[in-house]
Amino acid sequence: MDKINFTVLTLFPELIESLLVNGMVGRAIKNNIISTNVINIRDFAFNRHNSVDDRPYGGGCGMVMQPEPLVAAIRNAKNSFPESKVILMSPQGTPFDQQRACELASAMQGLIFVCGRYEGIDERVISEFVDEEMSIGDYVMTGGELAAMVIMDSVIRLIPGVLGGEESAEMDSFRNGRLEHAHYTRPPVFAGTSVPDVLLSGNHKKIEDWRRASSLKRTFLKRPDLFEKDSCSNEEKQVLRQWHNELKKWCQKLEILVR
Repeated sequence: MDKINFTVLTLFPELIESLLVNGMVGRAIKNNIISTNVINIRDFAFNRHNSVDDRPYGGGCGMVMQPEPLVAAIRNAKNSFPESKVILMSPQGTPFDQQRACELASAMQGLIFVCGRYEGIDERVISEFVDEEMSIGDYVMTGGELAAMVIMDSVIRLIPGVLGGEESAEMDSFRNGRLEHAHYTRPPVFAGTSVPDVLLSGNHKKIEDWRRASSLKRTFLKRPDLFEKDSCSNEEKQVLRQWHNELKKWCQKLEILVR
């Protein structure tokens, strides 16, 4: 199976390299599951000062990244990995989420991340050389490097063989439209709170049911909007009906108390 290559075009290669030598991403590279490449856009500057920015036409504050060095860097990356998709990190881009991470990982297609700086990049680069603009949130940062690393980390962990146990990715929050269930480990009692008995029972069916209920509870309390995006399964409806019936009983008791 061909490896997916992740190429990052940046003015600050040292920021990206910190991701590539540590943790899960570093192991994936060491185990030859993925390949990576970091290109310094400044290496393609065409003037003796190695500058890659200039004043914006029409006036205004800040500087704009020039098209020539950036396009040269993109072409260099495409020469090595011609099938790669060029993604510009931009607050104006399509919002990135878990579904998009799964799509990018399953496509088995190389990715080239363009990390802008200053006030932005020349619009002609976007219209002619970028396949997709992508955002990690409705806020502005000083550059695209951190956003590119967020997406790389999220996508790489979904590639088969990276996590080791593929069930880890399957149980992630948002993977099935719900938040992940609560987790516990040793010691069995901490700060006066015990681990739920069912998790110590060894009964896999009961543990699965508890985790489903825990996932639903967390989603309902923390992200109820997720229920609007994905309808409930039959198993989830059964849990919700049970909660509803229990709440009705408590409401009846409260009505008696306040009379």
